[in-house]
Amino acid sequence: MTESTVEQIGHTHTDLSGGWLRPAVFGAMDGLVTNIGLVAGLAGAGADRRVIILAGAASLVAGAFSMALGEFTSVDTQNNAVEAEVAVEREELRKHPDAEEAELVDMYMEMGLTRPTATVLASEVHENPELAVKVHIQQELGVDPDEQPSPWTAAISSFLTFAVGALIPLIPFLLGFSSLAIGLAVGGAGLFAAGALVARFTARSWWFNGVRQLMFGAIAAAATYVVGALIGVSAIG
Repeated sequence: MTESTVEQIGHTHTDLSGGWLRPAVFGAMDGLVTNIGLVAGLAGAGADRRVIILAGAASLVAGAFSMALGEFTSVDTQNNAVEAEVAVEREELRKHPDAEEAELVDMYMEMGLTRPTATVLASEVHENPELAVKVHIQQELGVDPDEQPSPWTAAISSFLTFAVGALIPLIPFLLGFSSLAIGLAVGGAGLFAAGALVARFTARSWWFNGVRQLMFGAIAAAATYVVGALIGVSAIG
């Protein structure tokens, strides 16, 4: 889209095709909630500041690598699955071009187009075999085979944002504080800020997103604190 076209339209869209937004949000929220819960659980069990820092650091490193590996594998698997479906569709178009064109006419009609319009569109699409493959995949699977997310982008995004999110609840303890309340307050502020920031990419208000994420974190912290208090460090020893 040219600059003059954008000016005429009067708006642009955020590029969401690179595969970074979902893993980045997932990583940040997961890192925050994981270590907020860990801090609350260890504090509830009576662990001292050094134990909290050690466990939190281990959680940060392990979680960041786990998130990155999981995102890379899942996105790469999804992309390979799309490639396999493209191959199947290409073969079907080669063997049964008329049936596939009729199928596309039906799909266009289901979208609300009249039969004459749908027939003309389907006929023009099928004049270009590669375009026909792409359109059929888009209509049947809801994905664009030319705009698949990058597994590396997903992995790096989730790794970095998980690490940052997991670090936030540990900051007070790294600075020498031992108070659970301060740790939870910093972690809660991080959750609210992350939720509010994510709202920029949605139609929701920033305060709704922020409060929602804060509530999720509070539930996790309360649950792990209760578990930690019931078990206790002495019981483990």
